[in-house]
Amino acid sequence: MRSFFSNLVASPRFSFYVTGLLFIILFGIGSISFEGFFSPQVFLNLFIDNAPLIIVTVGVTFTILSGGGGIDLSVGAVVSLCCMTLAYLMRDTSLSPYVCMLIALFIGVVVGTINGFFITFFKLQPFIVTLGTMFLCRGLTAMISRDSVPIDNVEYGDLAFMSLEIGDCFLSLGAIIALIVVVIATIVLRYTSFGRSVYAVGGNEQSSRLMGLRVDAIRMKVYIISGFCSALGGITYSWIMLSGYTLHGLGMEMDAIASSVIGGTQLMGGVGFIPGTVLGVMIQGTILTIISFQGTLSAWWTKIVVGILLCLFIVMQAIVNEHKNKLMNLSAEKGNDKQKK
Repeated sequence: MRSFFSNLVASPRFSFYVTGLLFIILFGIGSISFEGFFSPQVFLNLFIDNAPLIIVTVGVTFTILSGGGGIDLSVGAVVSLCCMTLAYLMRDTSLSPYVCMLIALFIGVVVGTINGFFITFFKLQPFIVTLGTMFLCRGLTAMISRDSVPIDNVEYGDLAFMSLEIGDCFLSLGAIIALIVVVIATIVLRYTSFGRSVYAVGGNEQSSRLMGLRVDAIRMKVYIISGFCSALGGITYSWIMLSGYTLHGLGMEMDAIASSVIGGTQLMGGVGFIPGTVLGVMIQGTILTIISFQGTLSAWWTKIVVGILLCLFIVMQAIVNEHKNKLMNLSAEKGNDKQKK
């Protein structure tokens, strides 16, 4: 039994198991405490309300997995810039909403390319580079308009209210897109050479270079993916808000990083699981839903609880890594003893 638990803790999926158990406990507490909490629609609402954050967190997870201090602080600002761009284009031009969305996605890819270029070719710290593009995107958003710009395009509004009926429940278009992104990202990381390369680079960059992996190209791609996901998250966010505003997506980068880490992604890179990041987002959503049902607590309690969980998960990662190192050392010692005999 002791050996079983030791191997379980050393498993790359251990953090995911803990996150899953935590989500079940939180959802169970809500179900016991509040009438109507335990219902399919309340569960689906976790995807509907958090669809933009799920998409953005997937992109951030790619950057963290790539190691080297990989992080993207610009995602919330890109969400805001894309929302404002969509609102401005549909208010002041006659462009089709679909063309406007392509422009928004292009903006995300450009920002991701800028981040990847400076990080990869100038060897700058991701924290500094993405902090710079965060300020850049927020500034550009304010340059377009400092006031809220409503999106009143009828065709775009139809997309915002489009939903898939599931029995007596429904799932919004944004939530469906978020789930599709999660499935695609999971497949890419698990079953493609690029995905395995991301894990390899995050685990040991020097070894990856010696194996012939194109580390710079891989790192460039993960930041482009993050920028694209930010823009796509911005589109789904605009379906919820139906407006552009400079404060849209404020703090989303912190929520995304916290969700990814709580979901089992190691900040040092090389270890992570996309479904775990989704559970990390859903834990935040569950806490907020419990607060909403309770009725008297401030929504800021969500930030407090998430902050505590983030610290606990970082400590847990350190303990798990130390346990893995001990197991590796014991295995090496046993191997040396066998060779001596």
